[in-house]
Amino acid sequence: MITHKNISLFFIFLLLLLFLLNLYNAIHFLWFVLIILVWIGINAFGSARISSNYHVKAFCNNPLEKEKKIALTFDDGPSVYTSQILELLKKYSAKATFFCIGKNIETHPEILQKVISDGHLVGNHSYSHSKFFDFYNAKKITQELQKTDEILEKFTSKKINFFRPPYGVTTPSIRRALKVTGHKVVGWNIRSLDGGTTNVELILNRIKKHVSPGGIVLLHDTGSHSVLVLEQFLQFLQQNNYQVVSIEELLNLKAYAD
Repeated sequence: MITHKNISLFFIFLLLLLFLLNLYNAIHFLWFVLIILVWIGINAFGSARISSNYHVKAFCNNPLEKEKKIALTFDDGPSVYTSQILELLKKYSAKATFFCIGKNIETHPEILQKVISDGHLVGNHSYSHSKFFDFYNAKKITQELQKTDEILEKFTSKKINFFRPPYGVTTPSIRRALKVTGHKVVGWNIRSLDGGTTNVELILNRIKKHVSPGGIVLLHDTGSHSVLVLEQFLQFLQQNNYQVVSIEELLNLKAYAD
């Protein structure tokens, strides 16, 4: 398996080997530069792709699922648009998992309460969702996760098991923090990109093209365009006999611990 640890050991060995060879036969320094650049590139790719399991194990879909079952997840709320999302989910009898930002829960506690009372699951999406989250050390990441857990657990009365890293980026610091907090990382294999574009047709076509049994869809509950996408997507799933199930059912994992 290609992991951060294995890749690091390989490239360290490769650089040491070149160094030893250089003692007997001069090797151009550009070879060292090339190897380091390739190492950096692999690290960047592995960190940015949550499904790579490069730093941590992430549950991104259920490849063994043969029935037409799919899970919906929403990031970055709660927000003023979450209530509209909830109404659509109720209309189509669909359950979802909401990965919430701690500071947004503090702004909209009544909306989070509605999410839970409607029977949906919640997970940790950090407290700040800072653009610099990927550069935080393990201690600061641990503090963010624990702070958000404390806020969420006021509503669930149970320990939060699911965590989704901001931007889907994983790092060695996140890996170390998770050893302390014990969260399971939940990713996705169907990304809508509705956090980067408001083009409803483009978003809808993208997710419809990638729908398959056992898939996990990433949407956001932070914009009116995502509400429009969701209704059309739920109609599409209904027309194609797909059943929207919870992450717990799809992955056979518990969202909360006693």
